[in-house]
Amino acid sequence: MGGVELAPGVTVPEQALSFTFTTSTGPGGQNVNKRATRCVLRIALADLPLHPEAVERLRHAAGHRVTDAGDLVISGGRERTQERNRDDCLARLRELLVAAMVRPKTRRRTRPTRGSKERRLSSKKRRGEIKRSRRSPE
Repeated sequence: MGGVELAPGVTVPEQALSFTFTTSTGPGGQNVNKRATRCVLRIALADLPLHPEAVERLRHAAGHRVTDAGDLVISGGRERTQERNRDDCLARLRELLVAAMVRPKTRRRTRPTRGSKERRLSSKKRRGEIKRSRRSPE
């Protein structure tokens, strides 16, 4: 059974990847008008063997490229040939997956240092003195 390795530990069967080719814009001369070189890669997020948290991170990172049906759509038309555009789409999918698999570090709460508290209070005191000096004498 042939599969495509998209990221370390993430292999997807080739049937899960859907490639369609359309006419492209950009470099290529008359070839652009005659050949379908632009590649559109479509894969269902449910077909990816990822942890649910990683799928959510991928959905967030992909943004508008995820359809309402839960498909991730990546298009590539930068290159002049179908094969290169197909490889470009796969490379961009790999980048998204690798980024989504990294769990963000949890934030540790820190307390302000004594020096920062003192600086904040002294600047507030200075500001108050300036405002007090603007008052008219009574």
